[in-house]
Amino acid sequence: MAAALEEDEIDNDDYYALLNVRREATQEELKASYRRLCMLYHPDKHRDPELKKQAEQLFNLVHQAYEVLSDPQSRAIYDIYGKRGLEVEGWEVVERKRTPAEIREEYERLQREREERRLQQRTNPKGTISVGVDATNLFDCYEEDYEEISGGGGLPHIEINRMHISQSIEAPLTTSDTAILSGSLSTHNGNGGGNVNLALRRVTSAKGWGEVEFGAGDTHGPLLGLKIFRNLTSHCFTTAHCGMQFSSRGIRPSLTTMLARHLDKNTMGYLQWRWGAQSSMNTSIVRDTKSSHFTFAVQLGIPHTFIMMSYQYKFQDDDQTKIKGSVKSGFFGTVVEYGAETKISRHSVLGATVSVGVPQGVSLKIKLNRASQTYFFPIHLTDQILPSAVFYATVGPLVFYLAIQRLVIIPFVRAQQEQDLEKQRESSASDIAKKKQEAEASVLLMQESVQRIIEAEESKMGLIVLNAWYGKFVTDNSRKHERARVIDVTVPLQCLVKDSKLILTEASKAGLPGFYDPCVGEEKSLKLLYQFRGVMHQVLCGDTEALRIPKQSHRIDNDS
Repeated sequence: MAAALEEDEIDNDDYYALLNVRREATQEELKASYRRLCMLYHPDKHRDPELKKQAEQLFNLVHQAYEVLSDPQSRAIYDIYGKRGLEVEGWEVVERKRTPAEIREEYERLQREREERRLQQRTNPKGTISVGVDATNLFDCYEEDYEEISGGGGLPHIEINRMHISQSIEAPLTTSDTAILSGSLSTHNGNGGGNVNLALRRVTSAKGWGEVEFGAGDTHGPLLGLKIFRNLTSHCFTTAHCGMQFSSRGIRPSLTTMLARHLDKNTMGYLQWRWGAQSSMNTSIVRDTKSSHFTFAVQLGIPHTFIMMSYQYKFQDDDQTKIKGSVKSGFFGTVVEYGAETKISRHSVLGATVSVGVPQGVSLKIKLNRASQTYFFPIHLTDQILPSAVFYATVGPLVFYLAIQRLVIIPFVRAQQEQDLEKQRESSASDIAKKKQEAEASVLLMQESVQRIIEAEESKMGLIVLNAWYGKFVTDNSRKHERARVIDVTVPLQCLVKDSKLILTEASKAGLPGFYDPCVGEEKSLKLLYQFRGVMHQVLCGDTEALRIPKQSHRIDNDS
C-alpha cells in the first residue's frame, strides 16, 4: 500500500457515477440504484449470445461497485485510496476489521510520513536578480548632444550601473528543524561586495518558532541575530528580531518588534518599532479581499518619516491581472507609482510600474516572477519630471507587451495546450476505446427498458428525453474552426428517468452508464432537449454540475 501511495494515478472507474448516487449516499439510495441497474443488465434477460456476454460484463461491474460502496470498510478505503487501494494484496497497511475512522487515521499517518520524506528532498530554492539601468541620456540631453550623437552615427548612452544577486535554499533536518543558507552579491558604479548567511529555524510548537542567524561579509562584517515568532491568540501574533553587527567601528546592536492583529476577516493591523542605526515607529493597516488590496501606513523615524497609501484592483480573469497605484510622501519628497501585472504562463507573472517623484524623477520598474525566481529591472529615465518620459514609460511597456502577447505568448501557450492534450489523448486512447465499447454495449442493452419507460411516460404526459448530447460544444464564433466532439446520450438518460424525474449527481457524467469521454482533457457539457406535459424544454449544464429535471426555467417559449 505504501508503494501504491507513491504513484499519483487516477482510477478510471467512478463507482458513484456508475450508480448515479451522491458521495454521501445512504444504504437505501445505493440499494435502489443497484436494483434498478441489475434489472437493466441482468444476463438472463438477453438471449443473443453477444448481448448476453456484454450484459454479464456490465452486470459484474455494477455488482462490484455496489459491493464496495455498501460495505463501510471497503467504502472508506475506496474514498481515500481509490480503486487501487482495494486491489492491494495482503493489506499491509490496514486491517479490514478497522472502522472507517481508524482507516482515515491510518491514511493521515501515512500522509505525514510521505510529507516527511518530501521534506527531506525539498530545498525550496529562492532567488532574486536585479539589474539597474541608467537611461537618463535618453531624455536629459541638450540639443547639441543629440546633434553630436546623430552626427557621429551613435546611440544615446545607456549603462548598467548596479546589479544585485541573491539566492537561498532550505535543508529540512527534521520535521521541526530547518537550515537556511543564503547569500548575495551587489555592485554599484564599480564598487561591490557580498555576504553569506546561515540560519537555523526550529518550530517549537503550533504557536511559534525561533531562528538563530549567523552572517559574514566584506561590507558589514560578521552578524549574529535571533528571530522569534509567536501566536498570542487566534487573532494576534508578534515577532521580534534582535541582532549584533560587528565591524571595524565597533558593535552595532539592533532590535525590531512587530505586533499584528486581525481586525476583521480581511483586514490586518500592524504596529512596528525599530531601534538601531535607523530607528522608527510604523503603523499600517492592510485589507486584502478577493477583488482588491489596500494598504495605509504611517512611519515616524530617522531618517525616514512618511505617510503612504496604495490600492490594487484584482480582475477576476484567467490571467489574474492586477492594476495598482500608490502615493508616498515624507521628508524625502513625494512619489506617485502606478502599474499593472498579469500572468503570462502557468508559472510566470510579468509586471511594470511607473514611478514619478520629486526629487527622484521618473523611473520604470519591470518585474518578472518565474516560479520562485524574481527578475527585477529598475530603469531610471530622468532626474526631473518630464512629460515625454512619463508618456514613454507608460505607453512603451504596454505596446511592447501587447505585441509580444499576440505574436509570441498566445501562440506558444496554445501550441503547448494542444501538445499536452494530444499526449493525454494518446496515453488514454486504449482506455477510451474500451469505455466506448462498454458504452455502446450498454446502450444496446437499454433498448428494451427504454422503450418501456417511454411508453409509461407518454401515457401520463411525463418526461420524454427527445435528444441529448454530451461532450465539447463550440458556441463561440471566434472558435468556429474547432470541431465539436459530442456523443448521443439520449437512450442512457431516458433509461435513468423514474417517476417523470431525472436526477444526476455532482460527478463527471463520463462515468454514467452508456457514457464515455469523447474529448479527454477538455471542458465538457451536457445538452438536453426534453418534453414534459407536452411542452418542450431545453437545458445546458456543465460536466460536474448536478442536474434535476423537469424545471419550469427550462421551458422553450412558443415564439422561439
